[in-house]
Amino acid sequence: MSEFRMPFRPQNSNKGTFGKVLNFAGSKNYIGAAYLSSLGILKSGAGYVALSSDKEIIKSVSILLPEAVYLSRYDGLKNIDKYTVCLIGCGIGKSFSAKSLVKKVIEKVNIPIVIDADGLNILSTLHGTKLPQNTIITPHLMEASRLLGISVDEIAKDTQGAARELVEKYNCTVVLKSHRTVVCDKDNLYINQHGNSALSKAGTGDVLAGIISGLTAQKMNLFESAKLGVYLHSIAGELASKELSEYSVLATDILKYLSTAIKEIEIERS
Repeated sequence: MSEFRMPFRPQNSNKGTFGKVLNFAGSKNYIGAAYLSSLGILKSGAGYVALSSDKEIIKSVSILLPEAVYLSRYDGLKNIDKYTVCLIGCGIGKSFSAKSLVKKVIEKVNIPIVIDADGLNILSTLHGTKLPQNTIITPHLMEASRLLGISVDEIAKDTQGAARELVEKYNCTVVLKSHRTVVCDKDNLYINQHGNSALSKAGTGDVLAGIISGLTAQKMNLFESAKLGVYLHSIAGELASKELSEYSVLATDILKYLSTAIKEIEIERS
């Protein structure tokens, strides 16, 4: 029997049943991050995603993803509490406006929040900032180095210890991404044993942040959604690499194989 379970999907349902995610993502040089994270949210089972971004980003992404809703940054902030989960950071850059956005979201949000990528780099500069309850952060080793103020080598030598330090410092659930990703909170620890070099490709982190946010939107607790998201992401990478090789897998291929990874869990449940 597998330790992993997908969230239950009642047949008597609508898109609101499976959660609404507000995704602050994308900037001039990182349009793809907005697309990949938003699609990851929907592919993991959430019922609704709203991408809150700049006009140019929305114009590009909406062509590829008609299933999403699109909001300005202002409207996203104004309506944040109408959503089930907030994801912030994928490709937002480190401009003054991006820093202001992260600060406002942290101060305003009353729903679970997932902070990734540039959101973490900005967080590392906001000394003394207290994160909201029900926060997940998803740093890779370099981002964790900035958050903790220690070297990447120190973190690589003891990823479990570094993850626990992040939990203690930020009072949150941590996904410390590495060859063997560590997921932990104050009471739980999971070391992922799956995945391969196919996941070492631009955009795969945006996909993972989207998957975790989508699972969280379906009323999973934060540790379990982070743990399951990491597992599904790595299994999808393994499946994709069997077909395409570890050299040729793209972030979009992870999304293509995600449904197969989910089916494997569903088969084990029956």
